[in-house]
Order: sequence, then C-alpha cells, then structure tokens
Amino acid sequence: MSRSEDLFGRARARVPGGVMSPARSYAGVGLSHPVFLASARGAHVVDADGRTYIDYLGAFGPHLLGHGDQRLRSALVDQIDKGILFGTSHGLEVDLADRLAAAIPEMEKMRFVSTGTEAVMSAVRLARAATGRSKVLKFAGDYHGHADAFLAAAGSGARDAAGSGVPGVPEGAARDVLTVPYNDLEAAARAAREAGRDLAAILVEPVSGNMGVVLPTSDFLPGLRSLADASGALLIYDEVILGFRARYGAAFPLVGPAPDIIVLGKVLGGGLPIAAYGARAALMDLVAPEGPVFQAGTHAGNPLSVRAALVLLDAAGEPGFYERLEGRSRTLCEGIMALAKEAGANVSLTRFASMWTLFFRPTPPTNMDEAREHDREAFARFFGAMLARGVLLAPSPYEAWFLTSAHDDDDVETTLAAVGEAFSLLT
Repeated sequence: MSRSEDLFGRARARVPGGVMSPARSYAGVGLSHPVFLASARGAHVVDADGRTYIDYLGAFGPHLLGHGDQRLRSALVDQIDKGILFGTSHGLEVDLADRLAAAIPEMEKMRFVSTGTEAVMSAVRLARAATGRSKVLKFAGDYHGHADAFLAAAGSGARDAAGSGVPGVPEGAARDVLTVPYNDLEAAARAAREAGRDLAAILVEPVSGNMGVVLPTSDFLPGLRSLADASGALLIYDEVILGFRARYGAAFPLVGPAPDIIVLGKVLGGGLPIAAYGARAALMDLVAPEGPVFQAGTHAGNPLSVRAALVLLDAAGEPGFYERLEGRSRTLCEGIMALAKEAGANVSLTRFASMWTLFFRPTPPTNMDEAREHDREAFARFFGAMLARGVLLAPSPYEAWFLTSAHDDDDVETTLAAVGEAFSLLT
C-alpha cells in the first residue's frame, strides 16, 4: 500500500469523503485515492511517496509565483517574528489598500476578508443594501463560493448542484437568485425584465474559470453593463481567479467595461488566505462602521496574508513579468494543440493569459451545457497518463491549468513530451 493510499484510508475515517474539499477528490478521474502532497518548490510538487510532478494544478489558482518563492518566505518569516494576528488595525493593510487602489482605480475603497466566498457574500450584501432590492442574476457554470444562495447551477466542485435540490439549502435561500446560461445575453435580458425593479445585482466571472476556462463573447459583458445601467442594478465582477492572473490589476479591461463592485482573491495572497471586495468610495461607505451594512471577520487583514500580498504585488509589478508568462503559456498551449492534431485527438483548448483548459470535445464551449458535452472517459485516461508521466493536473475536466513564473522551458518541454505520449494512448 502506498503512503497516499494509507493516508486516504485514515482520512476517510475522520473526514467526509477523505478530503477537505470535493474538488480534491479523484473519483471523477477513476482513481481509488487522491494524491497526497508532502512538499513543493518552484513549479514542482512531491507526493507522500516521494514522486515528483510538474504542477499545473497550482492549488486551483493562487500560485502565480510557484511554490516556496524566496521573497515570500523571507517576508513571512519576518512577519511571524513581528506577529501573526493582532485583532487591531495595522499599517500593512493600509499599504495594501493603497497599492490595490493604484492598480485598480475602480476600487477606491475596499475591505479585506479571508476567502472568496466571504468576499462575494459581502459584495452581494452591499449591492442589495445600496439598491434596496433583493434579486441577483448569475450565470450557470460560474462558481462564487459555497454560500447557500450561489450553489444553484454552480461550476467547479459544485457543478452538479441545482437550486433547491442542494441538500441543506432551503428553497428560500435561492429564491432571489436568477440563473441563466453564460454568454446568453438574451436570457439575461429576459431575467432582468422579469425581476424588474427588484434586481439588485448582476454577478458574473468576466472570464469563467469554473466550468473550465470559457471566454465571454464580444457583446456579453458590454450587454450586462447596459442591462445593469438600464435596470438600476449593480454589476459585480467575481475576479477571485482572474485578478492579477492576466495583468497587473483586474483582468476586466482585457474583456469588457468596468463593473460597480470587484471581488479579488487567490493570486492576491500568493498562497495565503486573503480576498477583497471594493468599489467607488460612496458605495463602500455603506459598510459598517461608516454605514449600516455589517461585515466583519477575526482574520480579515491577517498580517501574514497581507504581507504575502505585498510581496506578490512587488513581484508581479516587475517589468516583463506578464509578458514572460504570456509567452511561455502560448508556447505550451500551441504545442499541446499541435500534438493533438498530429495524434488526431478530438480536443479543443481555451486559454486566457496563463490559465487554460483542454476540453475533450471538438470545439471550445461557450456555456456550461456545452462544457458538459465532453468525453469524460477520454479525460480520465488522459489525466491518468499525465499523472503517470509526472505531470499534475486538476482532477476534473471543469478546471483550469495554471502556469506560474517558476515554470521554465525544461518544464514546458517535459510537459509536451508527456502530452504527446498521453494523446497516443487515446487514439
């Protein structure tokens, strides 16, 4: 029995399904147990049995700098000596707020929280308070955390949940959430008309990353901006995955108009838990204690997480940082598709900056229904072949691959060799 098998057996006795999050289960790729990791450095991870993998899971998105970045490590060691949790305000959080406002001018004021789920919950509460309305329009396949109201037709690990059919979620929790297909502007307009003057917010991932990477059509985000303006609702961009992934700042300038509220997470903390929501000052001044909208958290603005975020911003702000990521991502993805063509593999690929998804279907999907129309068996075989060749991917066809600044040309070359061998097993 391998060490991972032994750990999984022990975990199942204490943890539901043996995993701390459903996304970490390997049942969907036909494996009897998940990979248990023991260490990581740069672009590589080592499992409990000592096997090394090139890592494209990237902890589902946070690791823009790779694992064990020395700048991050030094800063965290220094911060541990100074204090890890104060329960008071501190200068680092003010520094980070200034840096984020400079990078994203639409975030004149902001609040830090610990998770993306908290940030989206808080952003929606703010929108409802600002408008005096209750209904929220969201899109099937987008994942906004595991709060009750947002599990209807969610992506990521909750992709098969639907409305009141989610056990433990009362019907009333989802009653004010309207869900339509991603990229379907006509359906969104109908839902907005039906909601009328009760529509508080339109909530969307500007580029969806939770049904696999799905790009918005050219008219989708501008159309949502127009719908929000016409109805008096607020437009919320969930950039938990996207923020600082594609460029220094929010990703939305690459794909659409500005929102009213922005949510950040994942990359921001460099691997430590932090998220943020922000907007123009007049809107954020509704948040307590300035205004009546309550939101609080013991770990909000945790000094360790904030220090990590400042290091991340320093690194990502270096000249050429995103250009290098873009170039290596393009090389790898073009190589994958060239190998697919050579092998006659029935796949497509959608990339946004340094994140992408290889879909086991002939054309890239534009919504969740299309994303579901894929060859699950082929993906599972591909996943297993890549794992056996030392390449770690997310154990789901609905997730992204992530490149980091720690991946180098040798990693790309080794990955492409593994991809070619994996494709040959499918044809």
